[in-house]
Amino acid sequence: MDTLHAFESWPEDRIREHQLARLHSQLKRVHSMSGHYRRQWDELGWHPDELTSLDDLAALPTTDKADYQRAIDADPPYGDFLAVPGERLARLHFSSGTTGAPTPVGWTRDDLDRWAGLYARAAYSQGVRRGDVYQCLFSFAWLVGGLGGTLGYTELGATVIPGGSGDTERQVETIFRYGTTAVGGTPSFLLHLASRARDLGTPLSESKVRHVMVGGEPGGQIPATRALIEREWGARCYDGYGCLEFQPIAWECVAQAGGHLAEDFTYAEVVDPVTKTPVPDGEPGVLVLTHLDKQACPLVRWWTGDVVVRDATVCACGRTHARLAGGVRGRADDMLVVRGVNVFPSAVENVVRRTVGDLAEFRVVLDPALADPATGYPTALRLRVEAPDDRVGGTLADAVRAELKVRAVVDIVSPGALPRTTHKARRVVRANDPEVANRVP
Repeated sequence: MDTLHAFESWPEDRIREHQLARLHSQLKRVHSMSGHYRRQWDELGWHPDELTSLDDLAALPTTDKADYQRAIDADPPYGDFLAVPGERLARLHFSSGTTGAPTPVGWTRDDLDRWAGLYARAAYSQGVRRGDVYQCLFSFAWLVGGLGGTLGYTELGATVIPGGSGDTERQVETIFRYGTTAVGGTPSFLLHLASRARDLGTPLSESKVRHVMVGGEPGGQIPATRALIEREWGARCYDGYGCLEFQPIAWECVAQAGGHLAEDFTYAEVVDPVTKTPVPDGEPGVLVLTHLDKQACPLVRWWTGDVVVRDATVCACGRTHARLAGGVRGRADDMLVVRGVNVFPSAVENVVRRTVGDLAEFRVVLDPALADPATGYPTALRLRVEAPDDRVGGTLADAVRAELKVRAVVDIVSPGALPRTTHKARRVVRANDPEVANRVP
């Protein structure tokens, strides 16, 4: 890979033409091979031949994780979303299984090649080249984690070290010993690793790392968190976005101006979370995705639950694929409504990082004592924040009111009092959660 793929700089009308052609063939195959969609569309009296424009796709219902799980429960172990014979599966990955049995998603050999190619494009767009040393710090155990990165950076020609998200001292030693130049991981683990490296007297800002790709949780698109990662690592930080079912969805380039959607791999809609009708570019809505060429588990109008803003302007890097301005703003089901104001945990994190600073952990506590008795909605945010001085609480409360336009009740706890994670940060907890109930401010 020496330059942009041609389709990364296609004009918008060429992209739409390609997407419509791919959808025609993909939906026919899905109707033929996927029992779930064939039954659903036949009941609706809809056939893929009726698709004459991209807008026609909106006639179909969205599909979500609950639909997928019900299909598996009815026909284990794969369910009837599977669109290839079981013997054609080359890889299975699973959901976290935190609310039920782990949910499998399959890949064929061609799907894996496509996956690797997309990750290689992401790395290339961030300045990684053949000869770089990539240390993958995403989890490998059961979850989809770092396999995409490992495949993609290998395809690009980098030397790959599959480190995983544990054994921090060895990770730091490896970074320095082997001259690692690029890393990937969750913001939480990368900040944890940076803190540990400083404790060891080997700050990562003195390493050769110059490219940091983060994903799995908000952070890369939160200005204060991105700035903190870049300072601690002495490197540029790029946001990557994907989910188990779509790997990857979007990634930032060197312009750091929002993740480029992989518009040759997925067709993306941004819709109102209630009416599910399209919203204009520049307005927030929920991202809905359709595979254009996935073989094993193709999904049509997949409800990601992620709130995004689409920007179709051409990027400074020359790529024309639409971007997610500001990355994922939050989960539709994580959004808090405080006296009519929509507040996402990522927005809270930005204020906390800039006000409290350094590597302080925090939690948004859902406290019934601060809820309106009539509606159940919170009337203020309760924040539990690590800080060395109780006086920081007042400063933070003022900053939250000024920037987010809501009242905050801030409980200060000592540095290190809140649990750390090497996987995905848990920012919103309930007041009766053991993490909260067993610790007093």
